[in-house]
Amino acid sequence: MTDTTADHTDSYPPNPEFATAANADASLYQRAAADRDAFWAEQAGRLHWDQPWTQVLDWRDAPVAKWFVDGKLNVAYNCVDRHVLDGHGDQVAIHWEGEPGDSKDITYRDLLAEVSRAANYLTELGLEAGDRVAIYMPMVPEAIVSMLACARLGLTHSVVFAGFSPTALRQRVDDASARLIITTDGQWRRGKSAPLKEAVDEALYAHGDVPHSVEHVLIVRRTNIEVPWTEGRDVWWHDTVAQASPDHQAQAFDAEHPLFILYTSGTTGKPKGILHTSGGYLTQAAYTHHNVFDHKPGHDVYWCTADIGWVTGHSYIVYGPLANRTTQVVYEGTPNFPDEHRHWQIVEKYGVSIYYTAPTLVRTFMKWGKEIPAAHDLSSIRLLGSVGEPINPEAWRWYREVIGAGSAPIVDTWWQTETGAIMISPLPGVTAAKPGAAMTPLPGISATVVDEEGKPVQLGETEANGYLVLDQPWPSMLRGIWGDMERYRATYWERYAEQGWYFAGDGAKLDADGDLWVLGRVDDVMNVSGHRISTAEVESALVGHSGVAEAAVVGASDNTTGQGIVAFVILTAEAQDTGAALVDELEAEVSREISPIARPREIHVVPELPKTRSGKIMRRLLRDVAEGRELGDTSTLVDPNVFEAIRSSRA
Repeated sequence: MTDTTADHTDSYPPNPEFATAANADASLYQRAAADRDAFWAEQAGRLHWDQPWTQVLDWRDAPVAKWFVDGKLNVAYNCVDRHVLDGHGDQVAIHWEGEPGDSKDITYRDLLAEVSRAANYLTELGLEAGDRVAIYMPMVPEAIVSMLACARLGLTHSVVFAGFSPTALRQRVDDASARLIITTDGQWRRGKSAPLKEAVDEALYAHGDVPHSVEHVLIVRRTNIEVPWTEGRDVWWHDTVAQASPDHQAQAFDAEHPLFILYTSGTTGKPKGILHTSGGYLTQAAYTHHNVFDHKPGHDVYWCTADIGWVTGHSYIVYGPLANRTTQVVYEGTPNFPDEHRHWQIVEKYGVSIYYTAPTLVRTFMKWGKEIPAAHDLSSIRLLGSVGEPINPEAWRWYREVIGAGSAPIVDTWWQTETGAIMISPLPGVTAAKPGAAMTPLPGISATVVDEEGKPVQLGETEANGYLVLDQPWPSMLRGIWGDMERYRATYWERYAEQGWYFAGDGAKLDADGDLWVLGRVDDVMNVSGHRISTAEVESALVGHSGVAEAAVVGASDNTTGQGIVAFVILTAEAQDTGAALVDELEAEVSREISPIARPREIHVVPELPKTRSGKIMRRLLRDVAEGRELGDTSTLVDPNVFEAIRSSRA
């Protein structure tokens, strides 16, 4: 990367012009600190409530919270109906862009009609509030309509990422006892149609005669492929939902009514069904979307590149943005179909002003080269966001310079499936952001970094490392693990049970200014000769080398040091693989950036890294490779064949 002064700037204060017009100012922190309950009541007041609450927070049954006690609301009404009733029916809610190039604009009035039709048909199927529905779909408009129709009827949805295997789908359907699965005939993936309804059948028949809870499968026609058919169970969307009445009266549900279950991987291998409820969740999703992204209804065009199969798609494509009357882009396909220009063509076409994506994708863009975004007019972009893992400073700076024209603020957001909404992030009109730092908890959120015993780490001249804990309940917090409250307590609350704190499972450090840097999962912290070294730190040091586009690091067992550091790197398009000379350079870079203790035991140059469809690097599988074991489950990978290339690089 070219050397500019900006590369050596430690922090980037907000542009005064941006700050003047920003939704959030420093007074938010003061109001939240002065009276936390009153602050959250104020945020909840941005929503429409059919019945007001009598108490903001009831924490007597900790670690299960009740927020906005006795309050009643309808989540879908808040996301759609109220905007139409307020006269914004003609505003575009969704600019939908299909992978093959088809597109569609859906206004709030259109969305209300579609959601009402779906709600009417689901009622006709006999579904009642409290029933569970599994949604197994690609990024088509009907996926969002299905989620909102469930929310409208008080049906608890479980969205299963369309890249998951039939086995993974069956596990989730069985755990939640879903009565209905909504899916598509197939999905587009790089110009090819991959069957999806077929996977549903495989899931339902997987265990022979073992009964399942599913009564109906509702199918959207997307790729026009032949589908297996079970008479009496399977129904087409176009024969049913599309023919239903576009009028439906929403009814209010309790603030604690279960909105959705979302399964996240557990250390034991059995997925955990994270349960989120309605009032508190929607309050925090809408509050964070408004303030962190500085969203201006009717002016901004927002694009979150996540998939609805992940929590980011729930909170920052469906619920938060629609509650705030957002006009947003929803894209069905991959970033490089038909070529690497696709994202920037979409930004240009719709005039995207707020762009929220994962560090993995930013590093992929870096690897493809800045000439690609440079070929497009990205001047509409005024704010950038990052989510999913800590972003390394090098990628942060590239993102700002190349995509944000050197001026767009970056909100590097830390949160989890379990937290439901953003917890730690810069506020774009307030914070002087540091590349790679999550900075400070948002107003109304309380987080701290502690040692093993739960003592807050002491700030000195140097950085203080420890564990990230949330020491106060928050509105969008999970209310448990579906069907397993013991596991909920053990997983999240046991470690600091005495203090009553939630342990996030992440390591973090405070710098000398007291700003917070997330170091990644504690199980991604390596113990080398008694020294705790974060995989994220070593990855960041490797990517700091001009020839490295992306890196993944794992700790592999080592007879001498306990764990040895094994790194897998992808080179940039310009870089030359000089073999041992390059490895020496990279080792020296890590020694210089962190410490000689962090020098990797092995560095392998590979053509690709094993990633899930959401862009997460599967370090568990890399650990298997590094330790010479048989590979674990590879079903969630975009391309299971990457391991052949990795194996040959090691050989």
